[in-house]
Amino acid sequence: MSAVVGAFVALVSVAVLGYVVGLLGVLRAQDELVLSRLAFFVATPALLFTTVARADLHSIFSAVLVTNVAGLFVVQVIFLLVAAVIWRRTRSEATIGVLASSYVNAGNLGVPVAAYVLGDGALVAPIVLFQLLVMAPIAFAVLDGDRQGSGRRVSWRTVLTRPLRNPLTVASLLGLLVASVDVQLPSLLMRPIDLLAAAAVPVGLIAYGLSLSAGTKGSITLRRDVVLAVVLKTMLQPIAAYAVARWLLDLHGPALLAATLLAALPTAQNVYVYAVHYRASRTLARSAVLLSTLLSIPLMTAITGILS
Repeated sequence: MSAVVGAFVALVSVAVLGYVVGLLGVLRAQDELVLSRLAFFVATPALLFTTVARADLHSIFSAVLVTNVAGLFVVQVIFLLVAAVIWRRTRSEATIGVLASSYVNAGNLGVPVAAYVLGDGALVAPIVLFQLLVMAPIAFAVLDGDRQGSGRRVSWRTVLTRPLRNPLTVASLLGLLVASVDVQLPSLLMRPIDLLAAAAVPVGLIAYGLSLSAGTKGSITLRRDVVLAVVLKTMLQPIAAYAVARWLLDLHGPALLAATLLAALPTAQNVYVYAVHYRASRTLARSAVLLSTLLSIPLMTAITGILS
């Protein structure tokens, strides 16, 4: 078994541990929120900052970002054509569906996969930035436009500055700043940040497994919108990323694995948060997040085994 497959097995084992402790009641369903918030607001930003600050900028903005953008663009266009043109979904419904079919869990799951399986946590940083600085603001603009149409006005300042209130964005941008000026930060400052960063992978994975144990049949609805979003997210997006990486960019080895594996990440929980906030397609978002998450472990395990 290769080192890459072994690393992914270790990740799966910790996630399974989270699932088991959830089933046994050692941790409660509400503890998943606490662990997820700890990972999202504290540990993962620390890991992103330390990783990006010490990385080579050329390696951060690599072909992996191009393949992921290409993959998400393909699935977004398909979902829009089917949902908006054929099924006549509203703008808000189509927007949430687009996010559900392409917005990957780059924070709680992408960072552990990049850092532990691929050996370079910086690989996920540009994906985080693209989603939070490009995808999310565009989606917010559309969703807020519907709010304005219903008399609930939201300022453009709020739309444009919302990504900067996300800790993952701030940590990535600060890391890019440090890397760009090539400054060696004192160990007295970096050691506590490194200590927090070390908690990102295990805490995030236990929360991930715990979230699976809390899932119930009643929380999943197999409407055609859900099926379309999940199929696009779990199957077509990694296939599209692989095709672009392999045959257009001629990537091989670790780069090809990184491009495909990161595209196979499940739908981010942020999508459900956005759906709740804008009161749009909450059932679609919840079902897509849960189903893609359940499917992601066997799919990413298979991808790792085949491409490593």
